[in-house]
Amino acid sequence: MVMSSALFTGRPAADLAEEHGQSTELRAQALSFQKDAVALRRSLHRHPEIGNNLPVTREQVLTALDGLPLDITLHKTTSGIAALLTGDKPGPTVLLRGDMDALPMPEDTGLDFSSVNENIMHACGHDTHTTMMVQAARVLSQRQSDITGRVLFMFQPGEEGYAGAQFMLDEGLLDVPKHKDGSDSPITGAFALHIGTELPVGMVGIRGGSIMASSDKLTINITGAGGHASAPHRTLDPVPVACEIVQALQTMVTRRIDAFDPAVVTIAKIQAGTAYNVIPETASIQGTLRAVSAKTRKNVHTYIDQLANGIASAHGMKAEVDIELGYPVTVNDHQFAGFASDVATAILGDQKVVQMPHPVMGAEDFSYVLEKLPGSMMFLGGTPPDKNTATAAPNHSNRVMFDEDAMAIGVSLYSAMALRHLGVRLT
Repeated sequence: MVMSSALFTGRPAADLAEEHGQSTELRAQALSFQKDAVALRRSLHRHPEIGNNLPVTREQVLTALDGLPLDITLHKTTSGIAALLTGDKPGPTVLLRGDMDALPMPEDTGLDFSSVNENIMHACGHDTHTTMMVQAARVLSQRQSDITGRVLFMFQPGEEGYAGAQFMLDEGLLDVPKHKDGSDSPITGAFALHIGTELPVGMVGIRGGSIMASSDKLTINITGAGGHASAPHRTLDPVPVACEIVQALQTMVTRRIDAFDPAVVTIAKIQAGTAYNVIPETASIQGTLRAVSAKTRKNVHTYIDQLANGIASAHGMKAEVDIELGYPVTVNDHQFAGFASDVATAILGDQKVVQMPHPVMGAEDFSYVLEKLPGSMMFLGGTPPDKNTATAAPNHSNRVMFDEDAMAIGVSLYSAMALRHLGVRLT
């Protein structure tokens, strides 16, 4: 499925179509590092870390990059690493992102390289992302003389709710220095892969526009007047009001939100009371809000405030709504997504690139990068061969497992994206 890509490569889109089936050398290069990739991935998996401070992970990445012709910047506010590969000729820069952090959860995979850190697991595949980026750096370093411009490898911590990408941006990630001849080297594109078990190995999924949702945290505190459970008429009971608000939130989604620009409002926690025969003074509701456009995200915030305060007021009570902003919508640039589809087709073939019909309602802090740069995120199939994509344990499961053969494909894609963006023909 070939789409227009001339804008990003300076070459006709037909050239990429002609490269289909001719990129065997790049695939072979990626496969030549597979043994090292498996070893690194398993070591990262065995020693996962959470958040923005990943000292062990950072040291493993730096060791793996040692000896490559990279200018490395160690970020100070996080364990982020910016590694810059400069080609033999001046030109623009392309950014490749790989996240490095794990999740605060137990592992029950039974793998012989399972996490040795209690209640910490690489359950979202970031160990594979990091590994693929390292190997792509090796592949591209071997082709340094072909590169006109630069490749910026963004090894990012804190994706799982810690906004690591934003910290790296705030610290000057995009401030790429001039070339030796004094010419600028602007970053003209950004690309990221995310492995998952929704697709088999050898396939990728992508779409232009919104590909992942925003994610915000909702808290509603209802204040009434407590008293004895036998005399509710002498109180203002916040518990039924909290329940009414929860039900009304679901009606709000189906009646006030455009079905073709959807939102998800999930209440996952209701807390009230201390005893079975005491009506409490307060009740608290917590949940998450998801949207796939900035417009709907803003509307949902407004509607929730109106709804909660209206219902509470009708019962003589007060509601305090607090919405903690999380990651924005992840939006793929349409033309860059087409370019990425072309490149993936050249690497994998026509039948292996799936155009996703709708976004994923999970969230990603690569969204911060895509607010600054044209680019795209692509999903990489990683389902083990003995599993079915419909029933395999998903990302964030304590039992999720990924086929390590997918990493060579990911290395090829990262490398090919950088090369084609900088005008190098695939071989």
